[in-house]
Amino acid sequence: MLKSLVVALIAVASSQALAQESPWLLRARVVHIEPDNQSSPVGGVGAADTIKVSNKTIPELDITYFFTPHFAAELILTYPQKHRVTLDGADIGSFKHLPPTLNAQYHFAPGATINPYVGVGLNYTRISSVKLLNGAGDLENDSVGLSLQAGVDFRLDEHWSINADIKRVNIRSDVIVGGANVSHVKVDPVLFGLGVGYRF
Repeated sequence: MLKSLVVALIAVASSQALAQESPWLLRARVVHIEPDNQSSPVGGVGAADTIKVSNKTIPELDITYFFTPHFAAELILTYPQKHRVTLDGADIGSFKHLPPTLNAQYHFAPGATINPYVGVGLNYTRISSVKLLNGAGDLENDSVGLSLQAGVDFRLDEHWSINADIKRVNIRSDVIVGGANVSHVKVDPVLFGLGVGYRF
């Protein structure tokens, strides 16, 4: 009886401590982007998948709000990133993209030392500063797509954690030359992230 009472008191104290945690978590990550690079044949002829977007390693800032210990929303931010574009291996120019993403997350073990999570949401990518084919080529300005996420937080203390994360984001655009769509590109990158988190 006494043992059961002690266990119950510990459980209540633990849940109260968890409930008193700030709902805000701030993460800084280093993220490596690997585009999937699928494209339709240019002009409808020739081989597919000849347009390639370069890999890139970028900084990322993530703001997470916990509605409950298990359910959270994460806003993923960075600044406009420049990518090189090749066609059949030849460099044809560059563009910049700004890809803010909002994911809903489920955390499996809140308060534990190791807390895995999954997420799903939407990405909005703004494409700008397009310089393709010496100005003859262009890209669509916007892309909206699905975002999938899985990761884990390794808790160091009540505030600090180490984070590992992987995301796949649907980013797609039409390549336009002379006002005509000449190819459809599925960038659809996989993003591998490693960083630190601070729970306020």
